[in-house]
Amino acid sequence: MRSPKLSRKTVLVSSVAGAFAVVGGGAVIAEAASRRGGDEPEGDVPVDDETTPDWVETQMASMSLADKVGQLFMVYVHGESADTDHADAVASNLERLGADNGAAFIAGFKPGGIIYFDWANGLTDPEQIVALSNGLQEAAEVPLLIATDQEYGRVVRIGEPATQFPGAMPLGATRDAEAARNAAETAGSELRAMGLNLNFAPDADVNVDPANPVIGVRSFSSDPELVAQFTTAQTGGYQAGGVAVSAKHFPGHGDTGTDSHLGLPVITHTVEEWERIDAPPFKAAIAAGTDLVMSGHLQFPALDDSLRPATLSEPILTGLLREQLGFEGVIVTDSLEMEGVRTEYGDERVPVMALQAGADLLLMPPDFPLAYDAVLAAVDAGELTEERIDASVRRLLALKVKRGLIEEPSTDPSGLDVVGSDGHRQVAADIADRSITLLANDGTLPLAAGSVLVTGWGENTTARLTAALNTEGLQAEALVTGDEPDADRIKAAVAAAAGRDLIVVSTFDVKAGGAQANLVAELRKSGVPVVTAAVGTPYDAAHLGAVNASLATYSYTETSLASLAKVITGAVDPTGTLPVDVPDANGGTAFAFGHGLNYT
Repeated sequence: MRSPKLSRKTVLVSSVAGAFAVVGGGAVIAEAASRRGGDEPEGDVPVDDETTPDWVETQMASMSLADKVGQLFMVYVHGESADTDHADAVASNLERLGADNGAAFIAGFKPGGIIYFDWANGLTDPEQIVALSNGLQEAAEVPLLIATDQEYGRVVRIGEPATQFPGAMPLGATRDAEAARNAAETAGSELRAMGLNLNFAPDADVNVDPANPVIGVRSFSSDPELVAQFTTAQTGGYQAGGVAVSAKHFPGHGDTGTDSHLGLPVITHTVEEWERIDAPPFKAAIAAGTDLVMSGHLQFPALDDSLRPATLSEPILTGLLREQLGFEGVIVTDSLEMEGVRTEYGDERVPVMALQAGADLLLMPPDFPLAYDAVLAAVDAGELTEERIDASVRRLLALKVKRGLIEEPSTDPSGLDVVGSDGHRQVAADIADRSITLLANDGTLPLAAGSVLVTGWGENTTARLTAALNTEGLQAEALVTGDEPDADRIKAAVAAAAGRDLIVVSTFDVKAGGAQANLVAELRKSGVPVVTAAVGTPYDAAHLGAVNASLATYSYTETSLASLAKVITGAVDPTGTLPVDVPDANGGTAFAFGHGLNYT
């Protein structure tokens, strides 16, 4: 029989001098212990490939249903330390989790993992990050999966001083899978040094929709085989660097015009198109031994005519991913805070439905106490069996064993010297140098000397590019016009261009006839040569008309902008080639997959 329901009122746990007090009555830790039942395990069982099943079963035998349900959740906690008493962090944790900090929450509910975000955990100082990781692990009886979304490029949670790599599409532009593996291994070693053991990467989506608002440069390419090759490379690389990996977003998020953070996308591919376009990278990831596969919050009618989002679809998660593709690892949901999974079902039903569909790890429910109680109630009501819960917990425990967390859950801070090391930064710089793609050039580039106006999108982008051009020997000045420059800003840019030898315009997410396109059109009339640099997707180039030179960086990281400056000045010969087709306004192709010019 299930223990009495733990209401929001009775789970407000706060840590006081190493003990725990309860806001609203009831001894939470005592209640949690009674839920667990039985004796605590006497210690870690030595782990190797032969003893893994025995350790998992020993651990399972020591866990109550409540303990097991806790393992099914990964949440974020607020605070830069595990035992934070910062008022804002405590208030946020109490509201979402029912505990005042990470340590108290972990002790009370035994979650399977914690996910980091810069806005929740700081993440600016490697020493702080590893201390947070170790503090959370010290509070856990079963070691935690500690994760983040460190795709690099457009999606990055841990910034400088950690090495900043260009991201997926720039890697695709290099056509070098070994470089992708090296980037992942290098990045993985830095994450592991800071106490993280899981990265929600690589992105296995095939970006075949140029208007895709959520994937874009997060994808390696529009070519399924290229994405499969690079997904395989990065899977092995991250694991070699010491972290588990998760291919995402199954069954494929690359052909949608809706952002699943904001709504429910619909993928209209046929089964045959799914087999040809979306499936190859996931098949490759599974063959390469990916630890997890993340579901996407999207409808795929050809795969499940019930129109449930894939996260809640048994035909997709169990029938397709488990049974047809043979994936035996952990299925993790995308964030349950996203609107794509909440459009038709309440926050109390979504976790239960995800487990019924075949998910193992429930990521970021918006109301943890509600979700936790809902899963326990579903078992009590017979909607979920304890055997179903056990199957997921066994996979999670086996993953923790596989990635060495049982023997070594904490991290030695003395290993932090790898984070942002000169050698790692050089790896990133070399990749960025090889990714810059020259789409068009009338002979204007390279420019080894002269006066340059840097304008366009992004205050940090224009400032960093200006500094990099000055480092390369040009006399550059910046004038930010932004993503929607008005007539006055455009007029100011034209005036600032007078007398210059070159104008470099950074662009991001340009729309046909939009303000950024108008800026470029007016600058072209100035008589000064104009070079455009797409620092997001390369699709911008189709909307900017004929310019003297057009480049794609696929990234606005400082590393990529430094490489862009080297290409503009000729210090580096561009060798990147398009990993996607860039369509023109008439339904044709402006620049084809594989296109890329150089100076030699």
